[in-house]
This record gives sequence, C-alpha cells and structure tokens, in this order.
Amino acid sequence: MKRTKPIRIGNAGGYWGDDPHALKRQVEGGHLDYITMDFLAEVTMSIMQKQRSKNPSAGYARDFLVMLEPVLVQVLKQKTKIITNAGGVNPLALAGAIEALGAKLGVTPKIAVVHGDDILSDIPELQKKGAAFKNMENNSSFDVVDGRIESANIYFGATAVVEALKWNPDIIITGRVTDTGITVAPMIFEFGWDAKDWNKVASGMVAGHMLECGCQITGGNFSDWTKVTNFHEIGYPIAEVYPDGSFILTKHEGTGGLVSLDTVREQLFYEMGNPKAYITPDVIVDFSSIEIAPDGPNRVKVSHVNGHEPTPFYKVSMAYRDGYKATGSIMISGPNARAKAETFSQIFWKRLSPNFLETSTEFVGWNSCHRSLGHQEEGNEILLRLSARAVDESSLQAFGKMIPSLILSGPPGVAVIGGVPKPQEVVSYWPALMNKELVHPKISLWQNQKVVESKTVTSTPLGNFTPPADDVQTASSPNASVATVIAENTKSKNVPLYAIALARSGDKGDMANIGVLARSPLAYKFICETLSAQTVKNWFQELCKGKVTRYRLDKLQGLNFLLDEALGGGGTMTLRTDAQGKTFSQALLRQRVAIPDAVLEDVKLYESKR
Repeated sequence: MKRTKPIRIGNAGGYWGDDPHALKRQVEGGHLDYITMDFLAEVTMSIMQKQRSKNPSAGYARDFLVMLEPVLVQVLKQKTKIITNAGGVNPLALAGAIEALGAKLGVTPKIAVVHGDDILSDIPELQKKGAAFKNMENNSSFDVVDGRIESANIYFGATAVVEALKWNPDIIITGRVTDTGITVAPMIFEFGWDAKDWNKVASGMVAGHMLECGCQITGGNFSDWTKVTNFHEIGYPIAEVYPDGSFILTKHEGTGGLVSLDTVREQLFYEMGNPKAYITPDVIVDFSSIEIAPDGPNRVKVSHVNGHEPTPFYKVSMAYRDGYKATGSIMISGPNARAKAETFSQIFWKRLSPNFLETSTEFVGWNSCHRSLGHQEEGNEILLRLSARAVDESSLQAFGKMIPSLILSGPPGVAVIGGVPKPQEVVSYWPALMNKELVHPKISLWQNQKVVESKTVTSTPLGNFTPPADDVQTASSPNASVATVIAENTKSKNVPLYAIALARSGDKGDMANIGVLARSPLAYKFICETLSAQTVKNWFQELCKGKVTRYRLDKLQGLNFLLDEALGGGGTMTLRTDAQGKTFSQALLRQRVAIPDAVLEDVKLYESKR
C-alpha cells in the first residue's frame, strides 16, 4: 500500500573515511525509517579492486562493519533499514561478513545485494556489442588506455534498489549505485511513485544530493563557519520526505552543527555542473527550479523541483594505470622564508636531469592552494613541497634521493620532515558512457552464507533531453578586460567578496565548480553584473587552464562557475596540494572588490531580519 505519512531518511557517511561514530549518533538520536551511507569515489573503486586481487574476500569498505557492530541489534529492533554502497567491488562478500557479524551478536539480519555494476572482465565482450568507451569529457579513443584499466563500474540508479526493497530486507548492500540513487529508492518504494513521475523523482534526487556528503550540509565546510557552535558532535543530515516529493532538511535535536538556508544553498551548489541538467541514471534534474524556505530552527523546506526524462546511457567510471609520482618536502623557517624556499627549489631542479612528465613546486604556508590569488608577500615559515610525475618508477629514484640532500646545502633554517619519498603509482580517471541496453543490474537475497534468490532488473532507455542554454557565459582566454558597472559617483568600499557572498567549491574529474551565493537580493544583482565568467577566468588563470562557464540560478540567488582543466589532471594524477579544488571557494571570497555602500547596507539589513 502507498504510504501517506512522511518518511525520515538520515545519512551517516559521505565518503570512505567519514566520522566512524556518525552511524551510532544517527541510530541513537531518534527514529529514522532509513539510513543511507556513501563510501565510494572514482579512485576508491580501483583501490578496492587491488584489494580483491590479493584477497578474493576483500574489495569492500571494511569500515562499515566497525560502524555497524555497536548498533546492529538496535537497528533491527527499531526497524530502521540501512542502504549503503559500501559493497564496493565485492558486495556479496560484505553481505557474508554482515551475516557473520549478526551471528556473533545473536541476530539474523535480512540482507539484499545490488550488484552487476563491475564490468572489468566484460569490457572485450561489451566492445563487440558496440560499447566504444570514449572519454566523455574529451572524446579520446579508448585505445589510449585499453589494457591499463584497473577498474570499471557502471553507475546504476535507484531502480534495482527499489526492487530489492520489495524483499523487505534490513540492510541493502550495493556496488556502484549513485549516491543519490540509494536515497531516492526508499521514496519511490514507500510512496508508490511512478518511476516516470519526473518531478517527484527529481525532488528525491535533490534530497539525495543534499544528504550524500554527510555533515557538509549541517555546518561542515560552511563559509560562515563561526556561526556553527558545536563541531565535535556535529549532527548528520535528515530528510523528512512527503508523498508529493517535497522534503524538510534537518538533524537530530541536541546534536551540533547547523541547518540553515545558507548551509542548504551551499550544498545545493556543490558539484552541480549545468544546473538545468543535473544528470542521473533515473532523471535529469533542473536545479534552477528549486525553491527553499525556512521551517523553524535547523529546518529548511525544499520544494517545486522539476525533472526530465533521463538519457539512454549509463555513466561508466574507469580507472587506469598512468605512471608514477613522488612528493618530498622540507620545512624552511624565516626570516626571508619565501626567498630561501625559492633558492632551495632552484638548487633542487638544477641537480636533476631526468625527463619528467610533469613537475610541481609549491610553497605551503605562502600560497600553495591559491597562488597569486592570496595576495601575500611573505610567510613566517614555508613547507617547500616538490613533486614530479614520470612514466616509470625508476625515473623517480634520483628525485627521491635528492630531497634529503638539500638539508645542508642551501640557506639556513631548515627542519627535517622525513626521509626519502617513495614513488606512488598513479591511477587516473576515465569516464565513459554506455547504452543501458547492454548491461542490467542484479539483485540477490543473501541467507546462510549464500545467495538464495536472484534476478536481473531491467532499465528502460529514455529520451534525449537537451537543456536550454539561456544566460550562460563562457571565457577561455585570461586577461581580457572586464567592464565595470559601478557608476563613477557611487560610493563604494574595496572589501573581500565574502562581505556580500558565500561560496562552495569541489571537484569533477579535472573540472572544478565554484558556487557563489549572494547574501541579499541587491548583492545578487551586483554579483550578476560584476562577477562574470571572464572575471573568474582572469583571477584563476594560474590554476584553470581551460574555459570558465557561468550559470545563473535566480531562485537560489547564486551563480555556478565551471572551471575546465583546473585540477592538474584531477584524482591521483595531480601534483597539487589541493587536489580537488576544495579551497577555490575561499580563494574567490578573499578577492577584494569595489562594492557599493548600498549593497553592503542591503546585506546588513537582510541578514538582520533572518
């Protein structure tokens, strides 16, 4: 029967390595119908494949078992269902481990498994059936990496999880199901939504997007972090979802953190891409349609989400062997720390002759993350970080031995950090598309250390929605002039952009996104007129080698910037300290801009009323 009351879905993990006590706090904090946990990222899958190659019973997130053990009995008693992609590349093995844990605790959890996403061994056969596996970001031929693939996984959606819920399991373990898919599936199942009710499914996807990064929506990584009074017991997010698709974002009472319009807006912009075409296997979401409103302390309502039919393709996440890299560091103290660091770097690179693919010199403590965007001339002390990337491991042997040789052969004031750095294998990311007709997810019911029932779930390929390209700006060359909109007689103050805006940034392969959220309506009008794609390209020209694209989201009073070729290759390939562009938002907010007094006063007035 279709449920008419709201369901409460909590999140207890946004990545492999998240707070190990989050699940316990969510279980003990109050009733939840479902708890979702996300463990997977692109590079994570290759790590798990290596683990399984050494041990056939490995290849999943073992941390999940540690988190589950203290609460498993209580979870079963409260009838809270857990859905997680902790299964990695070996979800059936994790199911067996959970059953063994249950036996140890005297309980028998009912476990369902969603799998079939691992296509590593099927690549040759799929190629014969027409799968080209071209790089979806640059259209490169798969021939470039064929033979070097470490992992290959389909991003399945909610469909298989919905089918698995029909078995009424206590725990659902999945492989590479999308972060949003494990959240929207309970909604489709409980409320009996038609899978083609695009608006409702899109709303569920937005809820999943809000929950998927854990406490990043409840005060973590928040621009106005000083407004968060308690970080050490930060509450993890909860979505109270209604049959019409609207939902309220909140957290357990008495926990730390903060849920506000601004924490919600920041997370909405995280890894957004084109806001009118947020693509998932189940639906394409139009983020520009989203409306949010306060609903009391630590409660924000989200509604009016529009969706469109999904594409006929699955995204394939592949990882391939891509050479080696090494990084070494020495600590340099002042006075004149920067000049000393520059001298040491010159000495180091002149002593080396190997032909590296790429090298990097960073002055951590001066401007390693923000480069010239930091506007800082000196540092009290600097960690000189030297890195190189090469085709083979042997090319980096001389690099490693040269690091400690600097200690006594340059300027004074050096502190020893470590010994000879060891080369690390680089595993790079290869995203591709594949027709949904070529592969289908499987679901299995696990009991008595074996599969007792199994079936294949089909997914219907659907339309080719093309998002409108209205009000989109692009900039590809740096240093182009930027017209100002400030009238000559307008009184203004040269202050950091943070005075009138918030921001959140993140990674997508070698693309970074920066969401900029205005603090008031007049501030939004001002940033729309002044913060162009060209402005951001000019500011980030040292870090962003490709184009910058700007999108407007008027209902959320924000701009979304996509920076191509901005992460040094992304993933494990990059030699940068900030490998994922997480600090880009802070670099942007620290830029000083001539802001009219009227805008600054409007921000003060607007925030005083909230």
